[in-house]
Amino acid sequence: MNTLENITIALGAVRDNWLRATLTLVIIAFGIMALVGILTAIDTAIFSLNDNLSYLGANTFDIDPAGRGVSGRRNGRQQKQGDPFSYQQAIEFKERYEFPSRVSVSLFSTGIAQIKYKNEESNPNVVIFGIDENYLEARAFNLQHGRNFTNREARNGGMVTILGADMVEVLFGGNSERAMGKYVTTPNGKYRVIGVLEAKGSSMNQSEDRRILIPLQTAKRYYGAERTNYSIMVSVQDPSRVEAAIGEAIVTLRNVRGLSAADENDFDITKSDGLLDIIKENTLYLRLAAVSIGFITLLGAAIGLMNIMLVSVTERTREIGIRKALGATSKNIMLQFLTEAVVICQMGGIVGIILGVLIGNIVSVLFGSPFLFPWLWITVALITCTAVGLLSGLYPALRAAAMDPIESLRYQ
Repeated sequence: MNTLENITIALGAVRDNWLRATLTLVIIAFGIMALVGILTAIDTAIFSLNDNLSYLGANTFDIDPAGRGVSGRRNGRQQKQGDPFSYQQAIEFKERYEFPSRVSVSLFSTGIAQIKYKNEESNPNVVIFGIDENYLEARAFNLQHGRNFTNREARNGGMVTILGADMVEVLFGGNSERAMGKYVTTPNGKYRVIGVLEAKGSSMNQSEDRRILIPLQTAKRYYGAERTNYSIMVSVQDPSRVEAAIGEAIVTLRNVRGLSAADENDFDITKSDGLLDIIKENTLYLRLAAVSIGFITLLGAAIGLMNIMLVSVTERTREIGIRKALGATSKNIMLQFLTEAVVICQMGGIVGIILGVLIGNIVSVLFGSPFLFPWLWITVALITCTAVGLLSGLYPALRAAAMDPIESLRYQ
């Protein structure tokens, strides 16, 4: 018998014992769904992060107090937190840092603001950032209309603002030219619109366009406190000199922070192109957990499948005797039952792959990233299903192949 005939016989056996086969198929499907679903979800999240962080390029790095940034928790160990960067420290670093670059100082003010213009108003989920004159370039924001803040406005403050694209859509019907020069009302007063940002999209389910920007000093006046942390970002002119820029930043910031030679750095420096490496490192345990869950479930399915195949061999003892009497060899019988086990596993695997891909891509919907088809994990799942089918069906197949044709024909 050739492979096609074995597959046809296997499908017939599945149809004749559909309830038993379906139960085993469902167990296999759940194991593959867990394996493919979780791994696809992780890959989708990383893909989304890669897409959203790519605009920062390889020539930027962030400086955060120790234990507060993305690198604050590495290899499962929580790093001791450093003191926040005060306004004075951030500005002093900006003034003293002499490497060819642009230093941006910013302040996350609030994420629950409601912005109004005449009878139009936004939902209370608008983000307000206080920024300096270098923020837009460092963060790769482009102006659609208007101008950036001047250094004087950033240092002295002023009731002026730059609107994100979503704010223009909500308050001015998407007409950015109409927004110029108008006054919008925020929880701490009215601001005159001097600029409108180009649409940028979402990052980590957070819209980059649902924000307004105000001068750094104004943000300090209304939102600053004793323990407020001011964010520092450095954009280096020459990407090939990022490491040298980081080295000088460490020396400058240690002096600004008043650290002695014996003191360790109480801040972290994270390169933009290193964020994904950190995230991938921290998702390793999730991947291992997904693989463990999938294989534990598949182990149970393998035991169940072996039991079904042993029962099937017993029930079809007379059939085996007839086949051998008609000339089928022990090898033919063994391949027939191995094929049947693999077919059941592959059917369960296909169902599990479909469910896993759909469940894993729920993350892509949440993050607003494209649908991801995980060819690698699908290949792994199909290979795993084949291996489970072969291992589960091997003993029953050998048992069937070893049957004596005369005794098999006598079996009732």
